[in-house]
Amino acid sequence: MARYLRRPQALPLLCPFFLLLLVPVSSAVEAAQAGCSAKAFSGNRRYALCSDLPTLDSTLHWTHDAAASTLRLAFSARPDAPGGWVSWGINPAEAAMLGTRSLIAFHGAGGAMDVGTYNLSSYDVRKSRIEYEVSELEAESGADGRMTIFAAVRLPAGTTKVYQVWQVGASVSNGVPDKHGFGPANMAAKGILDLVTGGTSASGSDSKLRKRNIHGVLNAVSWGVLLPLGAVMARYLKTFKSADPAWFYLHVSCQLTGYAVGVAGWGTGLYLGNKSKGFHHTTHRSIGIALFCLATLQVPTSTTPLALRSLPNNMASHHMEIIYFLAIQVFALFLRPSKESKYRIFWNVYHHAVGYAVIILGVFNVFEGLSILQPAKKWRAAYVAAIAILGTTALLLEVVAWIVHVKKKSEDRAKSKSSSAAAAELPA
Repeated sequence: MARYLRRPQALPLLCPFFLLLLVPVSSAVEAAQAGCSAKAFSGNRRYALCSDLPTLDSTLHWTHDAAASTLRLAFSARPDAPGGWVSWGINPAEAAMLGTRSLIAFHGAGGAMDVGTYNLSSYDVRKSRIEYEVSELEAESGADGRMTIFAAVRLPAGTTKVYQVWQVGASVSNGVPDKHGFGPANMAAKGILDLVTGGTSASGSDSKLRKRNIHGVLNAVSWGVLLPLGAVMARYLKTFKSADPAWFYLHVSCQLTGYAVGVAGWGTGLYLGNKSKGFHHTTHRSIGIALFCLATLQVPTSTTPLALRSLPNNMASHHMEIIYFLAIQVFALFLRPSKESKYRIFWNVYHHAVGYAVIILGVFNVFEGLSILQPAKKWRAAYVAAIAILGTTALLLEVVAWIVHVKKKSEDRAKSKSSSAAAAELPA
């Protein structure tokens, strides 16, 4: 062990590659901290408070004049498609679409912005008057495709909190907004707005939004970052003699940490799946069933947790296949034969094949989860940047590994020739 401690040259050279993975994460955090407060509006409009709404990449700026019971606001969002629409409204009774007094904006037939008030008392969406007095009603569209609604709304005296409902749609037909999507982000676009403190919170069933975010973060960090990082360590660090056996402990630590975090994310996914019986993600379920069958063939039936065997079909989600594959990997960890064993080559093939399958499926499912959750685009960009940096690092280390391998082969051939020549010079 002492000889490994005396030759640490390789590890410091590789550390910067892995530290680069933290750059997109920190950048995304800084962007999130700036958030809505960095946005500027035309006409030098200014507002006292703002909030990055929890879904649909939307923001709300407002100033509440309690004495005049007036709410001046600017709602900004991006439609699902260029010909789509955006809306923000207040529901006097509950956080729900039906009953919302809404402001809806879209591009009219001539290309100019069309904005009006709508009383969503039914699914027949028509422009109509609402009981709130609305003034200064305008809308504009930016070069980035985002639409912004400006308005001043007279509220009942003493109002400090309102039920807000916001939404985006993909199309407009004959001047009438078509129905919006029904993904989790759309269904969660409602909550309570505190006009005084600036706090926004989900209400009713949408309190699950925080759990969805926790689920997404845990799975992105575990299956999407830690496991690929552990694989990179195992493949490339062992190329350097000074990193042996440190690479093995780093690999195992990284994989087990990723596994533990992933199990936590998987648990929140089971909970959310059980609470969202109306949503079915066919692609994720199909992958989960196929990989469940594959995992069942490899793991003895007696090791399959009874709790997982009894899960109903609607709880088969996009992360189920990964947990089974990782269970195989943990199982393999305890059955790993010694390097001298004749069965070691078979274990290596099995371990590597399943390991790479976990990485591919993990990254794929992170993107599937992002598509389902529909967070702000900066989070997708941050993950893409992390994967790009990890992939670039792996590519560079692959080149380095081949150079080291070729150099070692050349040295071995030179030593072999030298030994042969020395043997030939010995007297018979």
